[in-house]
Amino acid sequence: MSRRRKSSFIEDLYGIASLLPWWLSISIAIGLYIYLDSLAVMPVIDPKKPMAHVTGSLTYYFAYYGRFILPGVLISGAVASLLANAKRQKLLNNVRFDAIPTKDVLAPISWREFEMLVGQFFREKGYNVTETAQGADGGVDLHLKGDDGKTYLVQCKHWKASKVPVNVVRELYGVMMAQHAQGAFVVTSGQFTDEAQTFADGKNIQLIDGRLLVSSIQGREALQERPVISSVSSAIQCPACSSNMVLRTAKKGPNAGNQFYGCVRYPSCRGTRAA
Repeated sequence: MSRRRKSSFIEDLYGIASLLPWWLSISIAIGLYIYLDSLAVMPVIDPKKPMAHVTGSLTYYFAYYGRFILPGVLISGAVASLLANAKRQKLLNNVRFDAIPTKDVLAPISWREFEMLVGQFFREKGYNVTETAQGADGGVDLHLKGDDGKTYLVQCKHWKASKVPVNVVRELYGVMMAQHAQGAFVVTSGQFTDEAQTFADGKNIQLIDGRLLVSSIQGREALQERPVISSVSSAIQCPACSSNMVLRTAKKGPNAGNQFYGCVRYPSCRGTRAA
């Protein structure tokens, strides 16, 4: 397997600027230019202090060229951020004002555009949305910060054919418990299996299928603002970590075919209890 190429300082700076609000990147660029411009002054040569002259010269050349390069990178990132915001809003408006069936509205967009659409959807709900690097953080695509200061996790599934199975919901629930998040959402352009729906019942995790997503964006159906735990819950607690447990069926071994309760955090936790 090839090693991942390390990014340069310029690439990192551009990436940060593209994630920040465009106006903030522009403000930082202006402030950085003013600061570096104040340092771009040729030092006075003092024969008695050669090292001070070397340090001063290095500072001068860095500030002289850096006052153009670094703010330029920040401004480029701000433009990228502005264009990305415009694209997110366009994706949302395309769904909001389109009258064609749900599956046809969401089908043409890519998985990345679906994540952008979902992120913008939650922004309009009042959340502060942070997009997660692809493949990182246990499959979590978005981190939400509510006006109550609490964190919520989102996983997006742009699946056009098969339904989202229970293991996807179970794994996200495990990540939610491990990160001590207040709740979680699983959003799909398609549908969920009955097992996934059953598992989510009574937990602070909300399933949003394609029909509900489009209907909510178009204002035809209200969406629960926060995933909450039912006031009365019959969830069985894991004896090892106190997480909730789910009913499973043994597939092999002497107890094959028998049902038992297993921890939702499996395989991180292997706690079991007899059914």
